[in-house]
Formats: sequence, structure tokens, C-alpha cells
Amino acid sequence: MAPAGDRKERPAVDPELLREVRRIQIRTDRLVTDVVSGGYSSVFRGSGIEFDEVREWVEGDDYRSVDWNVTARAGRPFIKKFVEERELTVLFVLDRSRSMRFGSVVRDGRPRSMSWAATEFVACLALSANRNNDKVGFVATDGDRPLFVPAAKGRAHVLRILRDCLADPVDPNSDRLAEAIGYAARVQRKRAIVFVLSDFLGAFPERELRLLSRRHDLSLVPCSDPRLEELPKGAGLLHLQDLESGASQVIDAGSARVRAAYAERARERREQLAERARRLGAGLLPIDTKEPVSSRVVAFFRKRELQRRHG
Repeated sequence: MAPAGDRKERPAVDPELLREVRRIQIRTDRLVTDVVSGGYSSVFRGSGIEFDEVREWVEGDDYRSVDWNVTARAGRPFIKKFVEERELTVLFVLDRSRSMRFGSVVRDGRPRSMSWAATEFVACLALSANRNNDKVGFVATDGDRPLFVPAAKGRAHVLRILRDCLADPVDPNSDRLAEAIGYAARVQRKRAIVFVLSDFLGAFPERELRLLSRRHDLSLVPCSDPRLEELPKGAGLLHLQDLESGASQVIDAGSARVRAAYAERARERREQLAERARRLGAGLLPIDTKEPVSSRVVAFFRKRELQRRHG
């Protein structure tokens, strides 16, 4: 059986998709400098270590580094020496379900969906990783089995990932985020910096995320849109539809009480997700269709750098 995501026949690449990737590439190329200068190279320092050597203990060495097995055999103390990994792996896990295609914001004359914002986020971080000579991998929901792009280096590799971010999945109607996260936990053996991008409107995949967080530096990237946070004033009756289940209802957006209740539910979702991220020991980096992704990323990096410095 072919591995997940290893499609024997790939449809011809849509020219419009290539143009969209190019637009994102041009836009994010200007943002990568902000991200790199904002702390990419330093914020993940210490996220992984690798074994360097066993050497004889000298005065001043930390006794906690003593290799007791070698010490017992040699009859004198030896320590294990570790160094920071010289090369990082950044892995993106992307929800490509139908609800991620929603967006109410228009920028530069083009609609901006949550999927588009997520792709811009991936572009910012992946191109930053490429500039830092780090590997980038990708897992995405794709019908009954995840799409998997093994971690590798190079700009062409990053552009292939961006095409996969924007491409239509085999079955956009299915909510397969848990399967994609579980698959990522199984295939990514080496410690990695992992970002999970989703609107998190479906069932929360806590078990799978916990598996991922045990080995990796995990951050959740909730994607949102202004219309998911509040209703427009004076809109009157609105027909709302759940893009995953198809369920629909009509609400009166002209009612201040209805608008307040809608905003309160959105606030509760944000707080619940923040608490879940805290329990997982995961970072939380919200993005939306309205605000430039780079400003959120740089703020996140600066916060993590402060946390790292103060232990």
C-alpha cells in the first residue's frame, strides 16, 4: 500500500493555483525579513539537543551529566556531552476542511479566506526556515488519508508545500483533523517545531495533540475571521450555515441581544482553546483574515524569547 499522501496520479496543476502561490510568495518574501529579524533564529534555540561525545569528567562539569555506565566500566568519572541541534525541522499540520474556505475580508480586491491566511502563515515560517537552512515538512487533511510531504530543504520544496496548502483536498466535506495530527505524531520521529493550523470549530483532537506534544515543540494556530467573532450591525435577518455539517439557521443580526450572545460564544471558544493549549503545554498563535500574519508571528516570537530568557 502506498504511504499516506503518495498519490500515483496527480491532476494537472491549476494555472490559477500557481498564480495564487506566486502572489503569496511575493507578498511573504517581503514579510520574511520581519519574521527573521523578529526572532526566528533565536526563539527556537534549545528546542532540541543531540548527543556529541562521552569524555572524562573535569572539575567544573555538572555531576548530572555523568554517564554512570561508562564510569562504572572505566573506574573513573565520564560525562555525556550534548549540543544544540544545528538543524531544526519545522512541520505544519493543516486543516483543509470546507469551513477553512470561509472568509469575509477583501484585500487588494481579492477575497481572503481562513485557508488563504493559513497559507500565508505557512509561507512566512517555511520561507524563514528555508533562509535559516532548516527542513520543512507538511501534513494536511485529504479525505480518508492525510497528505504527507516529508521534511526537506529548498525553496522549490517550500513552493510545493504552498501549492498543497491551496489545492482542493480529495474530500473537503470531511473533518479529518484528528487523523492528520495522529499521522504526524507517528511519522515525525525526530523532534520538530510543529504548528497545527485550523479553525478548531469541530471536535477538539485532544488525544492526538497530546501525543504530538510529548515529543515536539507544539503550537496551535487558530484561524478566524471577523464574521466568526461578531455579527454586522444593521444586517437584519441572516441565514447562517455550518459549512461542515450543512445545518443552517436564520438569526436576527439587527438584535443587540443576538449580537451580544454571538460575540459571547466566540469569546468562550477563544478562552476554551487557550485553556486547552495551556493544558497541552502548547503555544497559541491566533491568526485571522483581517490582520497581517507577520505581525502576529513576530509578536509570538518576542513573547517566546522573553519566556525563554526568564525560564
